[in-house]
Amino acid sequence: MPAAYEIGQSVMISPVSDQGSSLRASILQPYVGQTGVIKDYYWIEPPTGDVFYLYTVRLSDSEKEIVLYEDELTQITK
Repeated sequence: MPAAYEIGQSVMISPVSDQGSSLRASILQPYVGQTGVIKDYYWIEPPTGDVFYLYTVRLSDSEKEIVLYEDELTQITK
């Protein structure tokens, strides 16, 4: 399965509906709705054979970079 996003692509940080009140949801909450650009991406492949992509995103409003799962991003169309 190929990556959903490419380096240089603009994205918006979005909440995942099944997060509930998890630690992941509370950490992500301050960034929801912010936009950024994909700077790099990585994948992990656990023994189950599934592939998970992680993306380094530089936030548009600052020089801050954060790492997010693919399901925490939404593509911005121009």
